[in-house]
Amino acid sequence: MSVAHSPAARPPRWPAAAGRALAGTVLLGAVALLPWLTGADPARTVLRARSADQNPTAEERAAVREQLRLDEGPFAHLGHWLGGLPRGDAGVSWVSGEPVMPQVGTALSVSLTMMLGALMVTALVAALVCARTVFLGSRRRLRQDRTGTTSAVLAALPKFLLASVLATVCGVWWGWFPSSGWEGPQSMVLPSLALGIPSGAMLGGILDQALPAAFHEPWARTAYAVGLPPGNIARNALRRTLPGMLPQLLPTVVALVGGAVAVEKIFNIPGLGRLALDAAVAQDLPVLQTATLALVLLGVSAGVLIRALRHALLGRPLRDAALPTLHRPRLVPPRSLRWITAACAVALLVLVTAGLLRDPLQVDTAARLVAPSLEHPLGTDALGRDLLARLGHGALRTAGVALAVTAVSAVTGLLLGMAPRASAGATEVASTLPAVLTGLLIAGVTGPSVWGAAIAVCVVGWSPYAAQTAALLEQERASGHIAASVALGAGRLHLLRRHLLPAVLPALLRNALLRLPTAVLVLASLGFLGLGEQPPTPEWGRLLSENQPYAELAPWTVLGPAAALVVLSVLAVTGSVLGRRKGA
Repeated sequence: MSVAHSPAARPPRWPAAAGRALAGTVLLGAVALLPWLTGADPARTVLRARSADQNPTAEERAAVREQLRLDEGPFAHLGHWLGGLPRGDAGVSWVSGEPVMPQVGTALSVSLTMMLGALMVTALVAALVCARTVFLGSRRRLRQDRTGTTSAVLAALPKFLLASVLATVCGVWWGWFPSSGWEGPQSMVLPSLALGIPSGAMLGGILDQALPAAFHEPWARTAYAVGLPPGNIARNALRRTLPGMLPQLLPTVVALVGGAVAVEKIFNIPGLGRLALDAAVAQDLPVLQTATLALVLLGVSAGVLIRALRHALLGRPLRDAALPTLHRPRLVPPRSLRWITAACAVALLVLVTAGLLRDPLQVDTAARLVAPSLEHPLGTDALGRDLLARLGHGALRTAGVALAVTAVSAVTGLLLGMAPRASAGATEVASTLPAVLTGLLIAGVTGPSVWGAAIAVCVVGWSPYAAQTAALLEQERASGHIAASVALGAGRLHLLRRHLLPAVLPALLRNALLRLPTAVLVLASLGFLGLGEQPPTPEWGRLLSENQPYAELAPWTVLGPAAALVVLSVLAVTGSVLGRRKGA
């Protein structure tokens, strides 16, 4: 056995540490350049944030420049800020004049509490999604494949729309929990549900697809034959498959600390994501740099913790390169699979065709927020525009941009995940970085556009795929047949083409299809903030964002786009299952 594959050989840790330091440095440097990248006068922006004065005088701007020492340049400011950190001094806010560290500490504690609540909801939903597979597999009765429609529907639910519904129904109508503000543990229930349900469905769907292979391993058949209880078999199957899913916790759940801006706004929660966004919009550099550093440290800490947990679950077989390879058995596809796929395809085709025959830009102020009727099958929006027309005309643009973003992110994640020690730091940093922040940085260079927003999403969107690729490749390289292939003289290209890529690509594709609606919604959030698709261009995610304030008064304004997004997600997932069956 070569040294590279010897169990005694331990990879050096310095590349990962260097990658973390480099990624954090680059990010903080880019944040420091934000006011200069946007081309806007930082003094004017700060004055507007302080007093909402739209036309500050030249004397006022000059006084602020001198006070904040803006003429020194971005890197001088970054150096002063870094020099104060060892003393616990992150400076004072350019807007409020208050010390930065207490603001960031309070916001971080709120976000961490909300993240823990979302993590519990995520675990519960994921358990429910894969409960049937665990029950049948532990009793050797798993014969039929899953369509994946339940996880696809839940994963496609827009978090901000789900938050609005929960706040209205459970908070305002029924009065079960607070619908606004942060008053204690009871205030985290509704935000945790809004964040955890889609995340749990996504992670549960990934785990549900991996479990049949664990129940098909020889140890599971032997355990069942000797009469071990089903609970024991289920625990060992979960221990075998959870390490492959755990890296998804970093970009899916931990990223909620920085990426839950919309939910924090709806519930009026003073979290870290909202603080970072407000600081970026106001160009309040001390607050933004400190919040960004907190996100970087959180991502790195969570990445190290998750990696240690993975290694503890896999144990000695991983260290000794003795892991068996997971091979998914051939399961009978459910009879409803083709019908569900066909129904979704027909529904989207009818929607697009009927919508293209209508004018999406015609404004009729006399028909504002009209309920669905024969004249307007999906109703109208706040300007009286036909929603069916806007959905139909926005379908190709929405699906095309989202597919392009997902494909680029998945390929980038695959390539970076194949060099895990070099990319580990960048993956951990990118996983907690809000797409809104990258959108602001890129828009400062390219200007607001749909492709600028797409680039911003790709900059951070590759991290889930890189984390998944690195985890799966680590397990595959620790399998016995890889060591045997190397001993027989197999080269790197042969191992990559015949063993490593076939072990990674199916799971990566499934993950990408489950995350397709997320790409649509992130693009929508950037467009809603003026960083992406500009009005009045019809686009599904933007329709959800701009109609969200009318969800209670006119629910049809958001039900149409949300239903279309769910149908697209179900079609992608069921289509992939059919493709897998044909490939098998």
